[in-house]
Amino acid sequence: MTRRRFFAPPSAFNFGKGVVTLTADEARHLREVLRLKVGDEVQVFDGEGREFRAVVAQARREFAELELRDETESPKPESPLKLTLAVALLKGEKFDLVVQKGTELGVNKFVPVVTRYADIRLRDEGDATKRVTRWQRIALEAAKQCGRSVVPEITAPAEFASVISENLCLMFSERGGQALNTDLKADNLTAIIGSEGGWSDEELDQARAAGVSLITLGGRILRAETAAIATAVLLQHLYGDLK
Repeated sequence: MTRRRFFAPPSAFNFGKGVVTLTADEARHLREVLRLKVGDEVQVFDGEGREFRAVVAQARREFAELELRDETESPKPESPLKLTLAVALLKGEKFDLVVQKGTELGVNKFVPVVTRYADIRLRDEGDATKRVTRWQRIALEAAKQCGRSVVPEITAPAEFASVISENLCLMFSERGGQALNTDLKADNLTAIIGSEGGWSDEELDQARAAGVSLITLGGRILRAETAAIATAVLLQHLYGDLK
């Protein structure tokens, strides 16, 4: 049975009236895909961890209104690890795949990183905004599919130097990387993944100077999207909920 689960941002909830309004896209999915009608029961989540049982009150082309019944537990709990994947800009649909699979694996935030050997170059701010909007949509759909009530944050593309100044960072590198210290105690990590072209000498030096740990994923050369997904699995296994 297809899950009757919908997303609405916190601003769409009117707790005074006990209703929430779905956008046109979600309303279209409710009416035309699931063919739900007034009185049908659904679930709605706000992307920030809250989920509710609701009943369809109106189902129109431009919007749908749901009557809130009660708050429920999220079908899938969040990982105790707040994991940020900071990944070099990748060409084609590779970054799409990282966002989709990373969301399923419990990643908390994605940061597209501008690096020296990044696979693509952003044309302008509009290009960056268009890409981020696409990735946000992919993250939302992945969160709905896997049962998360939290939609990961996707930031604007960031410069490498600003990323390595974040909280505890692990940078995955074929050159100069060491085995991961499994005794590390962490609940908030940023994992930095390079492009197919790897890291420049200058970026490696910058990372070392900032106290970033350089980590290897073994002797085989991985594609960037494979490395990002493997990193999420590894860190979630060590510090999160993939036990």
